[in-house]
Amino acid sequence: MSDYKLYINGEFKDASDGGTFDSINPYDRSVNAKIAKATVDDTKEAIKTARRVFDSGVWSGKSKEERSAVLKQIADKIKENSARIQELEIADSGSTFKKSKDDMILSYRAMSTFSKLALTDLDEDPGISKEGFSKNMVVREPVGVVSAIIPWNFPLQMACWKIAPAIAAGCTIVLKPAPETSVTALELAKLIDQTDLPKGVVNIITGDAEVGEEMVTNPMVDKVSFTGSTEIGKRVMQLASGTMKKVTLELGGKSANIVLDDADMELAVDGTLYAIYFHQGQCCVAGSRLILTNKIYDDFIERLKNKMMKMKIGNPADKDTDIGPLVSEKQQKRVLDYIEIGKKEGARLVYGGGIPEGFNGYYVEPTLFADVTNNMRIAQEEIFGPVLSVIKVKNENDAIAVANASSYGLAGGVWSTDNDKAMHFASKLRAGTVWINEWHLLNDRAPFGGYKQSGLGRELGIEGLKSYTEVKHIHVDELKDRKKKFWYNVTVPVE
Repeated sequence: MSDYKLYINGEFKDASDGGTFDSINPYDRSVNAKIAKATVDDTKEAIKTARRVFDSGVWSGKSKEERSAVLKQIADKIKENSARIQELEIADSGSTFKKSKDDMILSYRAMSTFSKLALTDLDEDPGISKEGFSKNMVVREPVGVVSAIIPWNFPLQMACWKIAPAIAAGCTIVLKPAPETSVTALELAKLIDQTDLPKGVVNIITGDAEVGEEMVTNPMVDKVSFTGSTEIGKRVMQLASGTMKKVTLELGGKSANIVLDDADMELAVDGTLYAIYFHQGQCCVAGSRLILTNKIYDDFIERLKNKMMKMKIGNPADKDTDIGPLVSEKQQKRVLDYIEIGKKEGARLVYGGGIPEGFNGYYVEPTLFADVTNNMRIAQEEIFGPVLSVIKVKNENDAIAVANASSYGLAGGVWSTDNDKAMHFASKLRAGTVWINEWHLLNDRAPFGGYKQSGLGRELGIEGLKSYTEVKHIHVDELKDRKKKFWYNVTVPVE
């Protein structure tokens, strides 16, 4: 069993009070590792370190080329160690072999992409300069100290999504992974420690709500970047407002998956299964609401059921496993409770709905509900589990109204063989990401974030990089004669 420590100022440290917690394997409930549990004092130390290092200019003063080179070093370290870290992530989070392998690639890609984006000149010419009168520049500077709090569903990838743009912009950062899945973020700390990144630029701590609250309220922090539930996101926003910090929130979703009558049905069925059951539905963009017209409703549900019967529930470490465990006993109970809610609300259980036999871990069968109405809780609330709600509409135009009748707006999808028609539907969806004949495919160079209660701001791409900067307008006046100044004769006594 491994021991993991906090990473503060380039040193691996025990918690100040010696506290620890266990990493539990969701597959068999065994203990993987013992992890140092940060206190509020440890958190203050990490933030103080990040503040001191940022203000020193040892990183914020580096050139774009120097920052880019270090990001590439981190990316290369991830790539070199991906097989080992993948095994740890499977044991720590219950991610399947297939999913965790992709996570390693995407984590590398995030660091690699931002090593390139770090070279981007973000400064602008506002077009208001006038020769002989004034020169104007709009420059972007690193925002400062960043507190980043990430969820348990994509541990390494989320850590890279926060760290990469922050340090590419010249910021320093304190990162807190979720208690359920802290191992790979702390493994990332070991890799970062082997690069040329100055000590104290990246600090990684663990802990519970009181640690998170200190990260959000501490006056030395300039920006908070949070990924998690909408409920907690609202609390983060409220706490951060006390010191008017910049806030980026990537929150929950209840994404609508619309299959139009002319869709390639075989493709749409496979895509629908992937949209919801990928990572056991523990994904903010999961296609958890399936919207079908009367014309294709019964046939499509039957196709889904037949395919679901062939999905393999198994050990997440096995290469052919489709469905692994949920991350924790708490999450398992949450999902099972929602399944019972769906039954009581009158939804028809077509498939699944229980705990599969033969497993000791936190498993829930892939579950399919039909005859769901859009006002049911299972259609409106984020379950974060392998539960698909199918909603019938009279016609395709009604599908848009149902899709948008949600407090969320993170993602959505449309399946059709008519691209113009699909684009029309995509333009009507109130969501930050819309897929056409695809799902879950994100690009590090494209912005990611949500409408409505799915969040504030954007991550990834140039928009994500800019979110870690402050904007400054510099005006250089070139008039030599003070009498030609616009304010002469206004507030200055005339001689």
